[in-house]
Amino acid sequence: MPERKLTKRDYLVISSMLFALFFGAGNLIFPIHLGQLAGNQWLPAVLGFLTTAVFLPLLSVLAISVTHSDGVYDIGRPVGAKFALIFMVLIQATIGPLFGTPRTATVSYTVGIAPLIPARYQAMGLLIFTALFFGTAFFFARKQNKIISSVGKILNPLFLILLFVVFFIAFMNPMGDPATVKATADYTSGAFINGFLQGYNTMDALGGLAFGVTIVTTIKMLGKTKDSEIALITARSGVIAMGAEAVIYVALVLIGAMSLGTFKLSADGGVAFSQMVTHYSGVAGQALLATLIVLTCLTTAIGLLAAFAQDFHKHFPKVSYPTWLLVTSVLSFLFANLGLTKIIAWSLPILMLLYPIAMVLIVLAVTSPLFKNVRIVYQVAITLTIIPAVLDMISAFPAVISQSGFGGWVTKLRMTYLPLAAVGLDWVPFAVVGVACGLLIYLYQRRKK
Repeated sequence: MPERKLTKRDYLVISSMLFALFFGAGNLIFPIHLGQLAGNQWLPAVLGFLTTAVFLPLLSVLAISVTHSDGVYDIGRPVGAKFALIFMVLIQATIGPLFGTPRTATVSYTVGIAPLIPARYQAMGLLIFTALFFGTAFFFARKQNKIISSVGKILNPLFLILLFVVFFIAFMNPMGDPATVKATADYTSGAFINGFLQGYNTMDALGGLAFGVTIVTTIKMLGKTKDSEIALITARSGVIAMGAEAVIYVALVLIGAMSLGTFKLSADGGVAFSQMVTHYSGVAGQALLATLIVLTCLTTAIGLLAAFAQDFHKHFPKVSYPTWLLVTSVLSFLFANLGLTKIIAWSLPILMLLYPIAMVLIVLAVTSPLFKNVRIVYQVAITLTIIPAVLDMISAFPAVISQSGFGGWVTKLRMTYLPLAAVGLDWVPFAVVGVACGLLIYLYQRRKK
């Protein structure tokens, strides 16, 4: 019996699911804050942001496609089996129960729900909300074959409709002119680099690798089994989903810059978004914001929970998918109740470690046909990239580590000897040299043979 050909509607549903998995609360609030910080320098800032928040995640999806991988483990496999397993665990733990998944609940509560609750009930409110939030996410993620219908067909379209309403109101009644808003000091001359680094916070490049298993599983459940067809469907859906994200990011950065015509610079994008919505429509606007935030966070949480459970069940099969799903749901609930501030403070250093490694792996995976996916290229490039990444991680830890004697020594070492350390890109020269050396060794070995 011939395989069913996917329709345009199928592609849109898969793209919608992929968009929803990527687009969480951080994707909503970080661009707004970026717009406020960048002011009249919003264009170079948004270009930098799109590099790490759109182009790189798209490359991660294409990496899954080009290498016919099932997920993050397969992307790291050319370096070595042990490295791939450790990398998979670190990625899934970071965007999963340790940081990423708890953040979906704490951001949605802090921005959408907390303003509607009296201060004395905040802790209890967070406890109750996170229990309901992760209970709902667990319910939607427990049946893998239902993820595409619940996320791609229902939750994400509803979120996009509400977001369009916000954009329509904001652009029809602008609060200010972005061209007249002065940029903050860091963005006056370094808008692109700072926008580039802000894109780390979305965690989408890591998410693209981790969601690979969910995407591939979903496509297979639609009746596609050939690697080449799965790769093509993944690539097409990724282009559609990330293209939509790019348009939304530009709009969010613009309304963030426009908001300074009425409000002062906010502590974060969540506060700014709350101010804007309340300005336009009062309590009803805050209720709309709460719905918007909870929907976008819930869709991402479903994807993160499912990706974690699918990957861990695949590599540790003695524990079932539902059990792993329950484990990550409970852990996410517990860590979420530590509070948003602590989650963000401790997630940044881990991102400083994992992002450079992930970026190098993604680029190598996409270009792997050029060097026959030879292991030595991966090994040399990753080995050199890890050196500055570990140092960056130590310097980015909270004060208890970064300002200790050892942490201070590491920071001084970085700033003194590593090029581009001042802008947080000291890993780039190491990665370039690593890739070049790996390719030279590959070419030498090929000629010798």
